[in-house]
Amino acid sequence: MPESRTVPSVAPAPAAPPVRIGLAGATGFAGRELVRLLARHPGVRLQLAMSSAAGGDAHPLPGFARIWDGAVVPLSADALADGADVVLLALPDAAAAALAPRLVAAGRRVIDLSGAFRLRDAAARARWYPDTAALPAAVAYGLTELERDAVRTARLIANPGCYPTASLLALQPLDAAGLLDGEVVIDAKSGISGAGRTPTDRTHFSACHGNVAAYGLFGHRHTPEIEQGLARPVTFVPHLVPIDRGILATIYARVRPGTSAADVEAAFARAYADAPFVRLTGDALPEIRHVAQTNFCDLGWRLDAATGRLVLVSCLDNLVKGAAGQAVQNLNVALGFDERTGLLP
Repeated sequence: MPESRTVPSVAPAPAAPPVRIGLAGATGFAGRELVRLLARHPGVRLQLAMSSAAGGDAHPLPGFARIWDGAVVPLSADALADGADVVLLALPDAAAAALAPRLVAAGRRVIDLSGAFRLRDAAARARWYPDTAALPAAVAYGLTELERDAVRTARLIANPGCYPTASLLALQPLDAAGLLDGEVVIDAKSGISGAGRTPTDRTHFSACHGNVAAYGLFGHRHTPEIEQGLARPVTFVPHLVPIDRGILATIYARVRPGTSAADVEAAFARAYADAPFVRLTGDALPEIRHVAQTNFCDLGWRLDAATGRLVLVSCLDNLVKGAAGQAVQNLNVALGFDERTGLLP
C-alpha cells in the first residue's frame, strides 16, 4: 500500500490591520452619521472621535451604545496626526481650512466634509470661503462616481456639498455628452438637517413646521460649486421643507435639437454603468422616501422631444449620499476597498 501522508494545511494570509480613523466633529448631524457608518465598516477602526472644539470634557454618545462605545474627546490636531491614518473632518469651514493642511503636512490622508477646499478658483474661494487662502497640493473634488481616479491618489479629498451632489450627478453626464443647450434651472428642496445642528430662527420647529420657503437666491455658496462642475451658469433656487432629511432637485434644461429620450438614457447608462450608488429610474420619478437612510442617488427624467425641454429629478439623503455616506465611499476608493464596503450589506 502506498505510504499515507498528511498534507500540511496552508495557513491563511494574515488579515491586514484595520485602518485607524480619526473623526473631528463627531457630534454634528453628519458626524453622527459617520460614527454609525464607520463603526460597522470591516476595514477600519474608529480610533478617535472628537468634538468641534478644543475645550470641554470627554463624553459618550448614548445613542451608539453597543454600536460604538468610545467617547467623544475635545478636538486636538496633534492627537489626530499621531493616532490616525486617515482623518475625516466634519467641522465648520474655517476650522477645516486651518486643520486640514496641517494634517496633510503630517502625512495623513484627509477627507473634508466642509466647503473649504471645494472651489478651485481663488476669487470664488475668497468670496465664499475666505479662510481658505490656498489649496494644498493633491486635492481632489470627491464626487465619487465622476472623480474616482483623482480620489484614489489624493491626499486631501473635498467632499461635495449635498445640493451639488444631487445636481451634478444629474447634469454632468449630459453635459459631457454634449446634450445640454442653454440655460439650466435647479429647483431644489432640502430637509432641515441640511442647515446644520445649530438652530436658527428659520430652523426652529415652530418656524419650519407646516412651511416651505425659498432662500439664498443668487447668493447661495453651492451655486459656484455647481457651476464649477458644469463650466456654465445655472439658476439655483434652494428651498427648506419641513422634513428631517433628504434632497429632491427638480432640474429644468433644454437639449440640443434632435436629441431623443434614448440619447439621454444612453448618456446616463454610460456614466453610471459601474456606479453602485446611482439608480436610474427613467420615467418613474424618484422620491425622498426611497433614498432616506441610504447612500443612493436616484435619477429620473422626462423629455419633450418636440420642444427639447428636459426635466430631471435627482433625489438623495443629504446626510448620507450628500455627506457622510459619500465620505465613506471616497474613503473606500482611496484605500482600495470595494466601494460598497460599510454602505451596503
